[in-house]
Parts: sequence; C-alpha cells; structure tokens
Amino acid sequence: MIRFVALLVSHTIVLVVGFALGIYFLPILTAPDSPETAVLEQKAQNAQYTAEFNRDQRGSDFLHWGEGKVSISPEMIVHQGRLAPGPDYKVYLVPEFVEHEDEFLPIKDNSVLIGDVKTFDGFLLDVPKGVDIETYNTVLVWCETFGEFISAAQYR
Repeated sequence: MIRFVALLVSHTIVLVVGFALGIYFLPILTAPDSPETAVLEQKAQNAQYTAEFNRDQRGSDFLHWGEGKVSISPEMIVHQGRLAPGPDYKVYLVPEFVEHEDEFLPIKDNSVLIGDVKTFDGFLLDVPKGVDIETYNTVLVWCETFGEFISAAQYR
C-alpha cells in the first residue's frame, strides 16, 4: 500500500511538472521567426514616440519581463528587444503608466488592445484604425491567459 501511494504521488508530481514545462516551452517551440533587425529598425524610423521596456518593474520577475526599445507611431508599434517567452501575450495602449497587474486590471476596460505578440525577439504590430495613440501614454505587454503583467513603457 505504501509503495502504491509513493508511486501515485511521484507520478502526479512528474505529471504536474511536465504540464508546467509544456505551458512554458510550447510558445517557444511554436513561435514564428522574429522580424529581422533591419526591418525593425526601418519601421521604427517613422516613430512619433519611443520608450523602453525594462526588467526592474514591480510586476516583472524572472518569468515575466521585457526589455528593449518600443517605437510608437499612429500606424505601428515596433519593439526592438526581448520578452520572456510565454503564451497568449497581448499589447495594450494604456491611459496611465502601470507596472503591475493590480494596477492594470482596474483600468483594463479603458485600455485598447493592439494585437497579439507571437515572437519574443522583437515584434511589429499595426495600430488598429480609429485608435488615437495620443489618448494613451503607455504600451503594455500582458499575458491574457494567466493575467500576468509582462512589461510596460511610458511613451508620453
């Protein structure tokens, strides 16, 4: 009986660890190629604003972080840098600077979803028609599935 319980516990632990590792590594394995550096640099030249993602924000930790330059124009958001890999990343424009999920959740309804992030070494996202970047002052990367803050950069 003790052997059965020990096997059950050990197999359950392995199953849980394997599932957690799968959640972490699946986005990395299925990610499309990141945009080329030259393309990111060319698209960033038209930016009206620039800002920086950095790792030392209150909501960032060793699994949830972003770093690098973010360029914002009325047509496009360009990120030249790196994001911690993860599932279901979304980019929002936010009306005030926040650096933790407990600050973002109350104003999420006042923020605008720009698009999905599928690459972790830079991204390009078109700003949807009708979105005025002047209404907002911060670009935020959010993990929708787990409700986790990844990074934010205040551009105004």
